[in-house]
Amino acid sequence: MVGLKKGRYVARLAENDSDILAAQSLRHLAFHGGASGELDADDFDAICAHILVEERKTGALVCCFRMLPLADGNDITRSYSAQFYELSALEAFKGSMVEMGRFCIHPDWNDPDILRVAWAAMTGYVDDNNVEMLFGCSSFKGTDADPYLDAFAVLRDRHLAPRRWVPRVKAPNVFQFAKRLRRKPDLKKAQTKMPPLLRTYLMMGGWVSDHAVVDDQMNTLHVFTGLEIKAIPPARKRLLRAMSS
Repeated sequence: MVGLKKGRYVARLAENDSDILAAQSLRHLAFHGGASGELDADDFDAICAHILVEERKTGALVCCFRMLPLADGNDITRSYSAQFYELSALEAFKGSMVEMGRFCIHPDWNDPDILRVAWAAMTGYVDDNNVEMLFGCSSFKGTDADPYLDAFAVLRDRHLAPRRWVPRVKAPNVFQFAKRLRRKPDLKKAQTKMPPLLRTYLMMGGWVSDHAVVDDQMNTLHVFTGLEIKAIPPARKRLLRAMSS
């Protein structure tokens, strides 16, 4: 995966403190806005692998995310997501896992190839490390659920977690969309309001928690998202692996 080059972009692992600082600066811009030079940082940064997507010509950082490897479900309480979701059901998962977090794309860059390269890099990481489940928190911008009700209704109808893996409520402030929503979704509106990262998870067979956490610190609503690698449709898996090679 290291040095993955596709078109205008290259994806690589962070190599030093300067790379980490650049990722933290982009994260602050993407999640909080405001002046450059401020950082989005936490204790998880020190135990994660950080992946940067840069424009090859200029070296501009256009996307970043971090990966936290876990030996199996017994380590799930070490994850960032475990602060917000009660994940004891996933302790029974026997394969290796990776939490993908702090995914963001520079707000001034709208090229869809950036997301494709990021997922190709993630695929390479998953293959290199024999990962069997990918998970994390997928975020909707802002803490008001009203603009996203059609998207949440689609999640309720089509994409809830299998019973054996269901994340339970832990955070003090949640929107329990699976219980509260009674509306029939407008599929077109739902598609436009679904975050691109979450949409990609779902296209590959991913699933979500039945509630969203209201995260005032990050100014987001987020759902726990899981993807068992064996559940990815073969054609899509071949495409991702072709991009990552």
